[in-house]
Amino acid sequence: MQAFRIWDINQKTFYLRNNQLVAGYLQGQNVYLEEKIDVVPIEPHALFLGIHGGKMCLSCVKTGDETRLQLEAVNITDLSKNKKQDERFTFIRSDSGPTTSFESAACRGWFLCTAMEADQPVSLTNTPNKGVMVTKFYFQEDE
Repeated sequence: MQAFRIWDINQKTFYLRNNQLVAGYLQGQNVYLEEKIDVVPIEPHALFLGIHGGKMCLSCVKTGDETRLQLEAVNITDLSKNKKQDERFTFIRSDSGPTTSFESAACRGWFLCTAMEADQPVSLTNTPNKGVMVTKFYFQEDE
């Protein structure tokens, strides 16, 4: 497991608010709230994403017509690339120059995103090129 820093192209970082992952501008004494992303690579471009030392994992869940991102209390090291039920935790990493985007393996065409406004939930979008949501991130291994 490796820890990464993540922030969107508008410089919003991820943090937890009321057990929900949100993206905003952290300054001063609030910078310590930044969530590091725990990563377990499972294939060259596929990975599991977690927070809190890999104790909470990001997943893509489809219920009826709704597709949403959720945090699940699952240990990232217990996930397996071979189990069909763990596919919802898998994200496909695509690098484009200095930025990275993350597509859900379980819900193809849905990408990890942040809202243009600060302090909004991190979510998923299926219209990455519309400019309403931000799907490009800086993703850097934590030193």
